[in-house]
Amino acid sequence: MIQATQLKKGLCIKHQNDLYRVVEAQHKTPGNLRGMVQARIRNLKTGAISDHRFRSVDTVERAILDETEMEYLYRDGDMYHFMNNETFEQLGLSDEVLGAAVDYLIPNLKLAIEFYEGRPVGIEMPMTVVMKVMETEPGIKSASVSNVGKPAKMETGLIVQVPAFINEGDVIRIETATASYIERVNK
Repeated sequence: MIQATQLKKGLCIKHQNDLYRVVEAQHKTPGNLRGMVQARIRNLKTGAISDHRFRSVDTVERAILDETEMEYLYRDGDMYHFMNNETFEQLGLSDEVLGAAVDYLIPNLKLAIEFYEGRPVGIEMPMTVVMKVMETEPGIKSASVSNVGKPAKMETGLIVQVPAFINEGDVIRIETATASYIERVNK
C-alpha cells in the first residue's frame, strides 16, 4: 500500500477491484480545505479513462507487475505480435492494450511487456526510437539551425515536427514520451 500523495504518471494501482494505470496525478491543497490528489486513471481491462479524487490520507494498493523483455515482430490486422527471445514464445497484443505505443512499433524493437497475474496489461517503451522519415517537404540546405519545424510522416504513420533540413529517407531519433524530434542519426 502507498499513500495517495505518492501517485505518479505510469504507476499501476488496484482500485475498486480493477487494475488502473495513472495517466496524470496532481496534488492539490485548495485554501482552507484538506489536501487531495486529483488523478486521471485508465482501466487496463476496458481502456476507459476516468478522474478520481483521493484524499491525501487515503492509501492505494500498488499493483506489482512482472516484466519480460520481448521483441516486436509484425502487425496482423489489429494484433501486434511479439517474441520472447529466451523461450521463443510468441504473444499477440491488441492495439487496445498497447495504446499510443503502436506509433513507435518497428520490427525488431526490443521492449518490456508488463504482466499482471500472467495476463499482459501493457508495455514499457524505450526512451527513444530510431525511425525513417517516409514523407516530408523538401529540406532547405541553408537551414542548419532553426526553430521552424515542418511535419514529417514516419514509417509507422506517426507525424513528428522536424527541423527544415530533414529530408525524406533520413533516419531520426524520436523521444517516445513526447513524440518529439531529438536528432538525425547517421546510418
